[in-house]
Amino acid sequence: MLDKAASSYPIDKTNRVKRRHDRGFYDHATVHALLDAAALCHVSYVVDGQPYCTPTLFWREESRLYWHGSSASRMLRNQSEGEPACLTVTHLDSLVLARCGFNHSADYRSVMAFGRARLVEDPHEKERALVMMVDRFFPGRTAGLRQSSKQEIKATAVVVMDIERASAKIRAKGVADDDDDYALPVYAERLPVSTVIGAPEPCPRLLADVARPTTLSGYRGGRLLEEALAEAYAAAYG
Repeated sequence: MLDKAASSYPIDKTNRVKRRHDRGFYDHATVHALLDAAALCHVSYVVDGQPYCTPTLFWREESRLYWHGSSASRMLRNQSEGEPACLTVTHLDSLVLARCGFNHSADYRSVMAFGRARLVEDPHEKERALVMMVDRFFPGRTAGLRQSSKQEIKATAVVVMDIERASAKIRAKGVADDDDDYALPVYAERLPVSTVIGAPEPCPRLLADVARPTTLSGYRGGRLLEEALAEAYAAAYG
């Protein structure tokens, strides 16, 4: 029998969804699926009492999150010793117009992950992470690229954070007015929102005999980005 506690993140005052408990999820399956279907996250941290929030690309390996940036970054320098951080992602699914301003809302799926972020110092772990920084989104691509120079690797910092606490919050309700308000002559609707991949735009300086690899077929015009990202993650990590 599945141990529910073992397949969920611990819940405490840090990650407990305090408002609308019914929208909170702590199980690994829900949290990880939302993370793997996203490319961009926001990382929040505090430096000398000043809060910062930085957008960056990221990826997950089991219950561990990685992201990268410039070695000169204030955020990355500050996290070399294991600083508390919060990484968030959000999928916006709709805008909701109700019959009362109070009930206007949005449908969304979000994650907040908490832990202590540190710089990846081990050269072998950093080298592997820099490969997965590309291959997580485009499986197998690094093997066919020019190798990064020592200076390029030195200029890139990688941060890792074990997820200690996490919660997902999901609203998928659409229009939800007070019962009495449905009798009002006010228009209401749900506006679906999605991020869709556009038509690929090849580099104008491609050599004449260089064709688009079949491995990029998942990234095709008209497809939902989150579907392509989730598929790439599954291919990269099996």
